[in-house]
Amino acid sequence: QVQLVESGGALVQAGDSLRLSCIASGLRFSRNDMAWFRQAPGEEREFVASIVASGRATYYEDYLNGRFIISRDNAKNTVYLQMNSLNHEDTAVYYCAAAREGRGGLGRWVVGGYDYWGQGTRVTVSS
Repeated sequence: QVQLVESGGALVQAGDSLRLSCIASGLRFSRNDMAWFRQAPGEEREFVASIVASGRATYYEDYLNGRFIISRDNAKNTVYLQMNSLNHEDTAVYYCAAAREGRGGLGRWVVGGYDYWGQGTRVTVSS
């Protein structure tokens, strides 16, 4: 059974930094592309960033303007999201997602491109 467990969400001030973590179990982590999505109140879930299984390539949504960094430690079955210069618009529940082996990046940018999801961790940025 695949489990993804996020942590690190918090209430922070605008301009602060925060690092989210997601620990995976039940899959061969080093063979799965991973991603972070977020969902603000009343909005659809949207892509934030993804990283390929090897960690050698990363992808980001344009609106981030380089403020977020996705990384992974395959020895720890963990993917991270470093978030810098947070602003009120970053307030959302952040979800970790894993793509099953063999997807090859198909659907990388959309919810449907991932097969396993965590329960989410809440980030609130006060202005």
